[in-house]
Amino acid sequence: MNKIRLNVVRALGFGLALAVSIAVPAQATAASAAKKASSSSAVGKAANKSSAGAVSSRKVVASKGRAARPTHAVVATRKTVASVTPPVRSFGQLAGLHETEDPLALKSGVAFVMDQDTNEVLLNKNSQAVLPIASITKLMTAMVVTEAKLPMDEVLTITQDDVDTEKGSSSRLKVGTQLPRGEMLHLALMSSENRAANSLGRHYPGGLSAFVGAMNAKAKLLGMMDTRYVEPTGLSSQNQSSARDLAALVSAASHVPLIRELSTSPDHQVAIGNRQLQFHTTNRLVRNPDWDIGVQKTGYINEAGQCLVMQAQMAGRKLIMVLLDSAGKYSRIGDAERIRKWVMANPAPLTASVPVTPAAGLTRAAGTAAATGAASLLPATAEVHAAKPAI
Repeated sequence: MNKIRLNVVRALGFGLALAVSIAVPAQATAASAAKKASSSSAVGKAANKSSAGAVSSRKVVASKGRAARPTHAVVATRKTVASVTPPVRSFGQLAGLHETEDPLALKSGVAFVMDQDTNEVLLNKNSQAVLPIASITKLMTAMVVTEAKLPMDEVLTITQDDVDTEKGSSSRLKVGTQLPRGEMLHLALMSSENRAANSLGRHYPGGLSAFVGAMNAKAKLLGMMDTRYVEPTGLSSQNQSSARDLAALVSAASHVPLIRELSTSPDHQVAIGNRQLQFHTTNRLVRNPDWDIGVQKTGYINEAGQCLVMQAQMAGRKLIMVLLDSAGKYSRIGDAERIRKWVMANPAPLTASVPVTPAAGLTRAAGTAAATGAASLLPATAEVHAAKPAI
C-alpha cells in the first residue's frame, strides 16, 4: 500500500510551496507494477501537467476500482500577534481616587462645586487631592499676562524654544509664526495652544523664569497654597493644584473681562502670512444653549486625565465647577451635564449632607512624590451636599 506524505512548507517572501513525496515500498512485485501501469500512466500525465505551472493546492488521486476524487492540501499559516501597550494611569487612578463613590456616579476622580457668591459648597469629592492640572494652567498664564498690562498688539514670534519637548505635541503655529500678543492669548485660552502659551511666557519682562515666578506669586496672593507652577502651558505634570485652589483661580479669572471673552469664544480665525487658519474651542459646552458659561478652561495630559473648570450660571446662581482626573474622552462633559441637571432639579437652598465612601487622596507632598514615582497617600474625604426638592 502506497504511503503518501504531504509536507507544507512556507517560504519567506515567496508565499506557500507544496512538496509532495510518494514512497513506494521496496517489496512491490513486478506483477503489481504491471497491473497498475495504465492507471499510473494517467496519474503521471496529470501530474506532469500540473507541475508545469504553479504548484496547485488540489491533487487528483486515482485508485483501482474508484473514481478519481479531489483532495485538499492543508495550508499552514502564521499569525502575527500585535503587542498591546497598557494605558498610562493618571496620578488620580494610582492614588485610588476613582474608588470614591458619589450619588451622581461621576467619572471624575475629583469634583468640586460651590456657589461663587456665598462660598457654599454643593459638591465635594476629593477636593484636597493635589494633582497635575494640565492646561488648566493657562488660566493662570492669562491672569499674569493681563495683570502685567503688556500691549496686546505687540507682535510675538514663535521660536524653537516654544516647541513641545515634554510630550511631543503638535501645533499649527509653525516656528517663525508671528501674531499679536492678544491673538496668542486668544488661542491659548480658547484652543489651548501650547506654543502660544509658551510664547506669552517667553515675551514677559525678564523671560520665562520671571513669568513662572509671577505665576507662583499670584497663586499665593489668591491663597492657593496647594499650587505650584514650573511652566506656562500645563504640559509638565509638575504643574499641580487642588480643586479648592482652582476654584479660587476660576473665581478671580471670572472678574477679568478679557479672560471671560477669550475663554468662551467658540471659534477664531487668524491670518498667518497669506493663510487664514480657523481655530475652535476645546469645550463643546460653550456652544450648548443650555449653558451660560462665564469663564472656562479644559486640560489633558496622561498624568492629569481629562480636566475641566468653569464658572457658569444655573438655577439663578453663579456656580464654580472643578472636575479633575476624569476617565474617558467625553466623561468630563458628561459629569458637567449630570451636575447641571442635578442643580436645576434642586434649586432650593442646600441643607442636607449625604456622606459617600472615601478613597485615598494626594497631598502636596504625595503629589510631588508621585511625579517621581513614589506613593505617599493620606486619607481623603468626599461628600455631596444635596438640596431639598423644590415644592
